[in-house]
Formats: sequence, C-alpha cells, structure tokens
Amino acid sequence: MPRMPSLRLDTSLELLLERLAAASGPAALATIVATAGSTYRKAGARMLIESGGRLTGLLSGGCLEQDLREHALAALADGAARIVEYDMRRDDDLVFGIGAGCEGAMRILVEPAGPATATLAALRAAGRELAAGRPAALAVLHVGPPAELGTRSHPAAESAPLAAALAPTCATVLATESSQHLRWQDAGGPREAWVQYLAPPPRVLICGAGPDAEPLVAQLRALRFAVTVVDHRPAYASAERFAGADVRLGAPAELATHADLGRCFAAVVMSHHLPSDAAYLAALAASPVGYVGLLGPRPRRERLLADLGAAAAALLPRLHGPVGLDIGAVTPEGIALAIAAELHAAAAGRPGGPGAQPRRPS
Repeated sequence: MPRMPSLRLDTSLELLLERLAAASGPAALATIVATAGSTYRKAGARMLIESGGRLTGLLSGGCLEQDLREHALAALADGAARIVEYDMRRDDDLVFGIGAGCEGAMRILVEPAGPATATLAALRAAGRELAAGRPAALAVLHVGPPAELGTRSHPAAESAPLAAALAPTCATVLATESSQHLRWQDAGGPREAWVQYLAPPPRVLICGAGPDAEPLVAQLRALRFAVTVVDHRPAYASAERFAGADVRLGAPAELATHADLGRCFAAVVMSHHLPSDAAYLAALAASPVGYVGLLGPRPRRERLLADLGAAAAALLPRLHGPVGLDIGAVTPEGIALAIAAELHAAAAGRPGGPGAQPRRPS
C-alpha cells in the first residue's frame, strides 16, 4: 500500500496570506512559539491582528485576543517585535483580566507583518513553496536582541535572509518532517527559535464533475484542501462551477496525463458513468494515491472491481466504497459533508469513528 504523504490540516497560513493580500492597513502577526499544560492552540498557531482591530485566526477561545490586540497596536506603533507570555495555571490569573481557566501557559511573538516587512516576505516565500506542493519551514526567533526577533522562511526570501545558525536546523526539519525548538549561544548572547515544519495541504482529485461534485468541492475548499477536478465532458469540466479548484478536461483512461497523481493523497471517483469510473479506477490502481473513494452502492462497486480483473488486487487495500461516513446523508450537500469528513479523517490518520484515536502523529 502506498505511503500516506505528510499532510497539514492547519491551513491558517494560507488564510492569513489571503487576508494580508486584501488588508488595506497595517497588521501584526501573533505566533505561539511555546506552550505548557493545557492550551487552546499549540506552537506554530498564528493570528493576524489588523490596526483596525480585525482578527484572522485564533490563539485561544477568545480569552486572550483582546489583550493581544493591545500588544499588536504597540508593535505597529514602534515597529518592533515583542514577546507576550500568559500563564493561566495559577489560581490568581484573574489579575491579568483573563480568567480563562485553561490551566496552561503560552509564549507568543507579536511582530509587524505589513507591506515591506521581512515577516510578510517570509510568509509569502513559504506560501509559494506550499502552493507548489513542496514543504517549507518557518523559523520564529523569539529569544535574542529585539531587532532580530521575527519570522523567517526556509527556503529564504531574498528580502528576509535566514540566520546562519538556523539554516542547518531548517534543513533537518524539512528532512525529518518534524518541528524543533533550537537554542544556541553566540557573541550577542542566548538565542532561541521555534522551527516549524509545514507540509503541503491535502490535495484531493475528484474524478467526475457532475452536479453533486459541486458541493463536495465547495466543502473541501472550505477546508482549504487543494482540489483538482477531472471530467471528459466539456459541459461539466467548467472552472466557473468549481471556485478555487484546478479543473481539467480529459479522458478517464488518460487520468495520469491530466493530474499529478503523485501529489494527491486521495481521489474520489464519482462520474456516475460506469465505463468512465472503471477507467478512473484502473488508472488509480496503478498510481501512488493512498486513498481511493468510490461513490455508489456496494453492488456497483463489486461490478467495477470485477471489470478491473487483476488490477483490483492493487486497488482493494486503498478503496473506500461507498465513500463517506455514515451520517444518514440523503442530499447532495449531506453526501458531500460525509465524504469531506471521511477525507479529513484519512488526512489526519484517524479511522473516523466515535472516539477515534490518531494512527500517526499529526
């Protein structure tokens, strides 16, 4: 069975980049760099705070955000990054005006992230790698001279070079697909950084662009999964029907020439045309796609597997049909929700049932 690629379900970086492109005023970036105890979010979580007060993303359940706004405004006023720490493990945390009761502690870097900042350049550089289906690393220096604190990327942006001490660790993070804390000492004193591994977001291939594919693609795009839609019917293979998706027109038997199957962690076959579905399944049987969903009842699945002959053996360990969690769905929108939920569970390495436990680290 093909190895499931490393995936990232937290696509808040893409959300922040979209908002930064649309924002008209200054903005600050707040990044959790370390936690202890029970906290709403963990290291690597980010929130954008605009000068007008708009927030994109959350670092807590809403209990810290107002205080972080004040720190963000101060960072925007003087142009300097700063560290903010919250310790809610004590009974007297009400003195901070928070009273969250989360019983955890967080260390957060707040830094300007508007136009012409090294922070924005680093985020964009990482975003370009991820959009191309490649992993990236973001290094957040949070201990050191105030002028050096901030977020940098690997590969580095031209306008935001990476400190020499961080480059080897970033390379290791990419090679091991694992984030790391880094501490070191140089002539300027102690340094500490959180180096975050960022895998590409899940990419899903939809084989068949009929009307019921529209709500499924909309659900997946709401999760910020990358989506490719393929259909052999020109009337269906229309980009206008699938906002944010890559839509391709092509014959099912030539699926590998129309989609980069090596970048797709999952495919859903749903053309509602038996010969087309058989051709899609044959192409996917010979591909590295680790999860193949098939829409339709079990008798139809068995007929298609019989038509595949020997190729069915290579497909069976990866085949999920009927695709989708059993939530009692009867409408196209409900079926789309069931399929999207099952795909999300698969991307997270979870079986998708009640009380499911992880099968691999997230």
